[in-house]
Amino acid sequence: MKVIIVEDERLSAERLRHLVLKIDSTITVLDILPSVQKAAEWFRANSCPDLVFLDIQLSDGTAFDLLKSLTVSPPVIFTTAYDEFALKAFNYNSIQYLLKPIEMDELDKALEKFKAMDRQPLEGTSLPDRLEQVQKTIKNEYKRRFLIKIGDQYQNVEVSQVAYVYYHDGSCLLKTREGKEFLIDYSLDQLEDILNPLDFFRVNRQFIVKADAIKEIHTYFNSRLLLRLAPGDGSEIIVSRDRVNHFKRWMDS
Repeated sequence: MKVIIVEDERLSAERLRHLVLKIDSTITVLDILPSVQKAAEWFRANSCPDLVFLDIQLSDGTAFDLLKSLTVSPPVIFTTAYDEFALKAFNYNSIQYLLKPIEMDELDKALEKFKAMDRQPLEGTSLPDRLEQVQKTIKNEYKRRFLIKIGDQYQNVEVSQVAYVYYHDGSCLLKTREGKEFLIDYSLDQLEDILNPLDFFRVNRQFIVKADAIKEIHTYFNSRLLLRLAPGDGSEIIVSRDRVNHFKRWMDS
């Protein structure tokens, strides 16, 4: 089997290459490509590989940008930092994925699944059509605005204006980038499912924060992290120990 890896993080690409060859030494990794442009150039100059490992978010665009530009439809295993909620779209459309950081057993299962699918191709919509469905699902399934009740009136607050949400005294509150605060009728568990995980992260049981609201990150005892948010009142927001590694990958994505 001949494969290529499209991944803009060099260490991640090399690790994936190492795991692939460790699982099946007969696989040939033809190339490792760091961008949409380099990958598009490779496809123009070479025959279609048997399989492509494709990072969804690349330095100069997305996996969807690349695939839409191709005249061929290569079999793909996506590598992604999307959480389980977003990945429902991939499952629905029968597109395979690996969740970063990639583990050997999951890679092995994905390769076995691919080989089985390769012997018995999926019927139905074409790959470009399925990709379009995935994009629409990811884009549209996340909440875009909150309807806030203030006295006997209602006000819309766009999600783009949200800095963070938090739980206090039995209630969930939303803080905007302008420092306004509103009571909302959601639990943090519900919000974790409906807010886009590319923008929001649940750092502990009390806080879900937006990336651009994090102004400072400090090391903290017991392998945790301390955050300072804006707008904020100087309170110390602690990233739970079991969420630290995931938080770092999220911030670095």
